[in-house]
Amino acid sequence: MSDDRLIVALDVPNALAGLELAEKLGDSVSFYKIGLGMLTGGGLALADELKREHGKRIFLDMKLFDIGATVEAAVRGLAQFDLDFLTVHGDPYVVRAAKEGAAGSDLKILAVTILTSLERSDLDGALIKDGDVSDLVVERAGRAFDAGADGVISSPNEAALIRALPEARDRLIVTPGVRPAGADLGDQKRVATPANAVKNGVDHIVVGRPVWKAADPRAAAKAIVAEMQSQQTIQPNA
Repeated sequence: MSDDRLIVALDVPNALAGLELAEKLGDSVSFYKIGLGMLTGGGLALADELKREHGKRIFLDMKLFDIGATVEAAVRGLAQFDLDFLTVHGDPYVVRAAKEGAAGSDLKILAVTILTSLERSDLDGALIKDGDVSDLVVERAGRAFDAGADGVISSPNEAALIRALPEARDRLIVTPGVRPAGADLGDQKRVATPANAVKNGVDHIVVGRPVWKAADPRAAAKAIVAEMQSQQTIQPNA
């Protein structure tokens, strides 16, 4: 059976490939992430089909960022699809606008702190203020919670620090950058195993390539769930 703490990222080219993967995974996965890369490949249609016809939970990872009125309008439109989670950038005005757009629906707004593929040198190039990445993630998380975010996106390495914030009570922490022990890290730079992510206070982990690139995606998903539920704390190989 599935464990909805595992969210499988359908980072495949189009809706047909996404539906094919979901059919292979069957009841081993109950929660899927559909990202920006799938948007022009039928992502919203796939989200609707998985939700309505297959009873799956859906995380739409759009990372919306614009002026407040535009964000509010976009979220209001997306809320009609009966989605579960939607990401926006963690700037407080963006979060507040997204919450206005989601009003009256069950859509949870998740604020992106700092992408898990970034490190300090990337932030320097983007003219982001000085400071340790983990400290900035925690600061952004706190500000997003104050603005009304239902949860945040962070790397699993910062999850325990975020969970310790008073503002984090009853809020969600969702983490990409999770890799099974020994897996290829790909473009992720701040990672942890499924077991360690859960140990650090994460509510949901997002895993993509280790599942859909596996020879047997269903077995890979089941192994991640088993690892997540275990007491294993071995870190992935660098």
